[in-house]
Amino acid sequence: MYHIIKPFLFLLDAEKAHQLTLRLFRWSLKLPIIKNSILKYVQATSLPQPFNCMGIHFKNPVGLAAGFDKNAEYLNEMALLGFGYIEIGTVTPLPQQGNNKPRLFRLKKDEALINRMGFNNKGLPTVVNNLKKVNIDIVIGGNLGKNKITPNAEAVSDYEKGYQALYPFVDYFVVNVSSPNTPNLRALQDKKPLQLILQKLLQLNKEKAYPKPILLKIAPDLNKDQLDDIIELATQLKLSGLIATNTTVSREELQTVPSSVKKIGSGGLSGKALFEKANTVLSYLRNNLPENMVLIGVGGIYDTSSAEEKLHLGANLIQLYSGLVYYGPTLVKDILKAITTNEEANTIRH
Repeated sequence: MYHIIKPFLFLLDAEKAHQLTLRLFRWSLKLPIIKNSILKYVQATSLPQPFNCMGIHFKNPVGLAAGFDKNAEYLNEMALLGFGYIEIGTVTPLPQQGNNKPRLFRLKKDEALINRMGFNNKGLPTVVNNLKKVNIDIVIGGNLGKNKITPNAEAVSDYEKGYQALYPFVDYFVVNVSSPNTPNLRALQDKKPLQLILQKLLQLNKEKAYPKPILLKIAPDLNKDQLDDIIELATQLKLSGLIATNTTVSREELQTVPSSVKKIGSGGLSGKALFEKANTVLSYLRNNLPENMVLIGVGGIYDTSSAEEKLHLGANLIQLYSGLVYYGPTLVKDILKAITTNEEANTIRH
């Protein structure tokens, strides 16, 4: 089904196509006959065993990455695709227009995307109002960012506001200091400013009757010393986990004509071209972090084998985004089927 409409969607600007697809999906689900046909097409008939991770009960380890449903507008609809969890955001305290359009681009030959969205979102009050309308059982993560106008020296305040506002509605939090599309944001990955943000959130969390997991999302472009600093800090502060990784500013080994890539300009690269780079970081983290620290693997998952490789490298959970754009909603179904088959095979062997 998706392969039929994909060529038409790809004739549109990538951001417009994304918005149109979500609206059409919502509209289709309002018609019982069409809804039943869609769900039969996209939902897996066999599912992996539910499990607990970070004290949360997950139906399965396949999640929707932040950025797809920034404002928590389509949680009820996206949950029907079979995701075990959905991460909303990145959310900033104040509404933010983001960078000038166009700001989302397809690299078709590489099955990749370049985005420079710039944390465009409707702000905490609107997102909270949307979360109040969720009526489906799904684990929700809240991805927190700072407003562009907030100086880095005052960034802690923005993350604190995000935590306090979303606390009643999400199951875990993600600190996003690794997007390449907000000026100087990645400077917050340096040990000292990062420590201030994390310590503040962990202290707030400790004061709650029911603390919730706090994770850090990191860039794939960090060098070994930077990764070691993050490993040391995450271990020292006893973070619940890390997300590896955000998009990359690298443009290495692309099949797309260099002049076309140059014309697109700045932004974070995701999709197949990110897979190996993200996996290198994921593997390094798994080999150097405590065994009980959770890792979420994201970046370049486009089929069952790429999903299984993330899990094999030590990811406890995985997330999809660009793969959905190129392969459609049945990607979730295919991955869940593969994971279930492997679970059954392991049960037989043992």
